[in-house]
Amino acid sequence: MAETFLFNIAERVLAKIGHLSVDEVRLAFNVKTDLKKLEDTMISIKAVLLDAERQQHQNEKLRLCMWKLRDIFYNAEDVIDDFKCEALRKQDAINHPNINNLKVRVLGSCCLPLSFSLKIAHKIKAINRRLGELATEWNSFDLRQRNDNRHVFRRETISFVDSSDVIGRDEDKENIISMLMEPSEERSVPVIPIVGLGGLGKTTLAQLVYNDDRVTSLFPLKIWICVSEEFDLSRLLKLIIQSVNKEERCDDLTLEALQACLRSFLNHKFLLVLDDVWNENQAKWVELRNLLRSTNGLSQSKIIVTTRSWKAASIMSSIPSYELKGLLLEDCLALFTKWAFNDGDERKYPNLVRIGEEIVKKCKGVPLAVRTLGSLLFQKTDESIGTHHYNEIWTLEQKDNDIFPVLKLSYNYLPSHLQRCFALLSLHKKDEIYYSVKIIHLWMANGLLEHPKQNQEWEDVGKRYLNELLLRCLIQEERDFGFYFTFKMHDLVHDLALDVSQKECKTVNSETETVDENVRHLLLCDEKLVEVPRVLEEMKNARTVIIQYASKRSKIVDKSLINLCVSNFKYLRSLELRNSPLTALPNSIGTLKHLRELDLGGCRRIRELPRSFDKLRSLQSLFLEYTGLKQLPDSVQRLIELRHLVITIKATHLKEIRAGCWTSLQYLVLYECSKLQCLPEGMQYLKSLRTLVLNYCDCLVSLPRSMKFLTKLEHVRIKFCMSMNLKMEAEEEEDKHLQLSLKTLSLDYLYALTDLPRLLLQGSSSTLQQLQISRCPNLSVLPAWLLNLTSLHELEIVKCENLLALPEGIDRLTNLKELTIDECLELSKRYRENGGEDWHKIAYIQKVVIKDED
Repeated sequence: MAETFLFNIAERVLAKIGHLSVDEVRLAFNVKTDLKKLEDTMISIKAVLLDAERQQHQNEKLRLCMWKLRDIFYNAEDVIDDFKCEALRKQDAINHPNINNLKVRVLGSCCLPLSFSLKIAHKIKAINRRLGELATEWNSFDLRQRNDNRHVFRRETISFVDSSDVIGRDEDKENIISMLMEPSEERSVPVIPIVGLGGLGKTTLAQLVYNDDRVTSLFPLKIWICVSEEFDLSRLLKLIIQSVNKEERCDDLTLEALQACLRSFLNHKFLLVLDDVWNENQAKWVELRNLLRSTNGLSQSKIIVTTRSWKAASIMSSIPSYELKGLLLEDCLALFTKWAFNDGDERKYPNLVRIGEEIVKKCKGVPLAVRTLGSLLFQKTDESIGTHHYNEIWTLEQKDNDIFPVLKLSYNYLPSHLQRCFALLSLHKKDEIYYSVKIIHLWMANGLLEHPKQNQEWEDVGKRYLNELLLRCLIQEERDFGFYFTFKMHDLVHDLALDVSQKECKTVNSETETVDENVRHLLLCDEKLVEVPRVLEEMKNARTVIIQYASKRSKIVDKSLINLCVSNFKYLRSLELRNSPLTALPNSIGTLKHLRELDLGGCRRIRELPRSFDKLRSLQSLFLEYTGLKQLPDSVQRLIELRHLVITIKATHLKEIRAGCWTSLQYLVLYECSKLQCLPEGMQYLKSLRTLVLNYCDCLVSLPRSMKFLTKLEHVRIKFCMSMNLKMEAEEEEDKHLQLSLKTLSLDYLYALTDLPRLLLQGSSSTLQQLQISRCPNLSVLPAWLLNLTSLHELEIVKCENLLALPEGIDRLTNLKELTIDECLELSKRYRENGGEDWHKIAYIQKVVIKDED
């Protein structure tokens, strides 16, 4: 069922009002009263929204009222953002180098133009009026304040399972039983967590283990507790006691009496299964753990925990969690046949079996999904049925214990801010690789992130959100690149995102007949598009437009699409048009004053940006890699909000960076700037820069010494810069006392490299954690000063054929946890564990990987 995300929208709007600067509000002082009224009304509504979200599924009138509120809140957010846009326009006018001092003084002291003040006043009054009209209906629902917006749910599981119904889990069962039989450390709480996506069969695996004869003989006392959401100490103690002694009445016992009773019952070896644990509050687990520690039978006892949360698992156990994987395809087919057909009937319907095979592939190894779809096909003998009926599982009618309701629990348990961010992941196709930085930029552009705390940036908040989704098994990391990572979503989780985002996000193609006019995020996905879909022409509220397969369409279609976006979507925040055949952007793009993310990557025919480009003052992320730009125009330097810049230019030099420009820039990538000979000394003004990436800049010879002033720089990656040499020695007295923040340095395919950048690395001696050196054939020695990098955790050396030894005294790098030597013949011989003459020098490192040439 589509979600309103009303609580989170209210949170974000109120946060924006709260963070309006004094100057921004003063600019429109005549609307201050109306703005305060709007804020007070929204605070009042927000106070009872948690109760409304709980009740909406049983009250259709309430749900419709919430949809009306959603659109009003969105409009309010647009108006608040108008303040920011106008303040940026004024600031840009003040900072413009062509404006004289008199104009600066006048602009600095004046209020906004009367026309803007009147316009903004009218908009806020209209919003307040709409809220007033809705007030009577809203108040009639008698909503109350609540502290938690998660849906309380109580599941029940039992310890019994018919092992003949379980397919493909024999190896997992044996692995868990082996862990149960291992001796426990004294005074430890021996917890074995089983972690995985909902529907994978964690409970089933625990049931198999619980009922195995070897486990029964090993543990005289076995206890099965279904924890579900409510991890309450008193409740859990009662369940454990009643499981041990069903006649014991403990409903009215105090906590003190309950723990005394627990000690009397758990006085010998036991196995405790805590099934379906969601608790991520360490204090609650410690309470239960300490009580279990006080029993006499704990030393030889074991606890099995099943959970969808890596965080919950790490809180409860010090040993690595057992990650449950999906079933093999052949096991899925066998399970599907078991649930879709009576014994032997599959031979009567070979076409249905073939259809079943295609359906099973969509389940991607999740047994509950296989069982659900097998049950839905059961006794359907119409061989004309096609797999298209099962393309999106969330559209199929299901019972409470089928796959989609089970998966929905994971969504329900998310905090409100994560629910809305999760929904936007539906703007990608199934099986697509997600890039963490791109997702964070999209969230930022749409204002979905909480305001950063002290010493944090918006990007840090986005990383935290993604890590929370990882910990909850809703996304799976593919590869970690240090400053970003890639991840995927299981098809079933993607279905879940599609379901909850139905009125927020929409995928449109030439066959799309209708789109809700209030949809905010659009994915246009049709490589055969010959004209702009008519459904888009009636829309006005889109905030995100992602246009895929642009390179396969004519530039006429793409030009029409861009013109439509500019004319219709005045509050557009994110526009992605990769690989378009467009030769130019319309000059009217400058009217998109709210635009925060613009992706033109791969638009090779675009050779210059329009004159109006500097009017995109809200722009935070700009992607211009693989474009035909000859030079980056001055107008880009005037984008004072810019935080992420990825560029390709044909020039030999970047224009000099002026003081005061790009003061917010966090992330700078120069990609395929094949003629670029040097970087500007003005890089010293990029005081906020945290990541610098140089790729395929063949003529680039060195880094500017002014980089020593970039005290926030954390990640540097240089790849395929064939002329690059990084020799950078300290030349001045203050150079010896630099306090830099570099965490990772990655050097790859640098054929001219003979030296490492001493100035940057020694300045980061207490912060550098990861150093990767790959395919640098002329690097023949690692300097002795490398041993000053006392925080180095990981050192990787790949295909550096002329590198003969590691620095003498490498054991001084006491924090070095991982060393990789790959395809370095002499190094491999010298430091190999069996027979290497210098193995003893690196034997202290926890993980050493030495690979010879394949």
